[in-house]
Amino acid sequence: MKYRLLGNTGLYVSELCLGTMTFGAKGFWEVMGGLQQTEVDLLVRESFDQGINFFDTANVYSFGESETLLGQAIKNTGLPRNEIVVATKSTGIMDESPNGRGQSRFHIFNEVDASLKRLQLDYIDLYQLHGFDPLTPFEESLSALNDLVKSGKIRYIGLCNMAAWQIMKALGFSRHYHWNEFVSVQAYYSIAGRDLEREVFPLVQDQKLGLMVWSPLAGGFLSGKYRRDQAPPVGSRRTDFDFPPLNKDKAFVCIDVMEPIAKTHGVSIAQVALSWILSKQQISSIIIGAKRIEQLKDNLAATRLTLSETELNALDEVSTLSQEYPGWMLAFQGQYRATLPVK
Repeated sequence: MKYRLLGNTGLYVSELCLGTMTFGAKGFWEVMGGLQQTEVDLLVRESFDQGINFFDTANVYSFGESETLLGQAIKNTGLPRNEIVVATKSTGIMDESPNGRGQSRFHIFNEVDASLKRLQLDYIDLYQLHGFDPLTPFEESLSALNDLVKSGKIRYIGLCNMAAWQIMKALGFSRHYHWNEFVSVQAYYSIAGRDLEREVFPLVQDQKLGLMVWSPLAGGFLSGKYRRDQAPPVGSRRTDFDFPPLNKDKAFVCIDVMEPIAKTHGVSIAQVALSWILSKQQISSIIIGAKRIEQLKDNLAATRLTLSETELNALDEVSTLSQEYPGWMLAFQGQYRATLPVK
């Protein structure tokens, strides 16, 4: 396992992060995994033993049960608190009361306390806004997060699933008021879904933010289980929850190129998909999830796979985004600075 700095901080996180969306079985979230304590303990311990020091959860996963299971697993398996980085989030609906969702100071303060209790921790290493709240002013949310950092309840702050302009706006407010700034972005990215490269990738690189990737296998579609003109595997996640949205025709073309590469290296298609992401310098960590220990071990093995320049170029070419304005114009106009002047 290799470790990468989380953005412009001195905090090292494992290049693979264990995601916990499969932990718990409350309500809708049962379709994501439904794992209970014994299974959770096994996955958490195996992850740590293989070098993962980064664990990501959220209050909304199984309405708090995921946090509870993760916290108990940390205790049950004896993971050293000073060696692990625990991340969680809030924004989504936790109850039907008027203030049971969003990013108000009221909700954020309540949810941080609730998460700490469920996780059985004294502090949260990385606390993230789980999306955009169109009603709460950014200043209110950022001020609340800044106060929580100063109180010692959280150590770093991050965000998820926001547009580039929203991220930059938030950074601007924090700098204006001298508040703690977001250090990381959590977003969807896969070889079959590279939209992030249009605006967020350049911003992350320019502002030195950490980038955590969720659903690197496109909701399991790039696991190798899906084939053209074949019914989806029985019990597969996309059968009950077809998410994230995906151009499946293009995804199958990507799989066509990944399959022979996987055979050459004697690995799974999933490992090729993960290794391709790890080749990107903007990435701090890939969030992987698993229902079974075999899935976890297969994903972990991706850190040992090194793709050749030829293989990476082939994967880049088959998955490249179509050109859009102003991207193509920026690239065209930038050519006049591409070479140094010669006397």
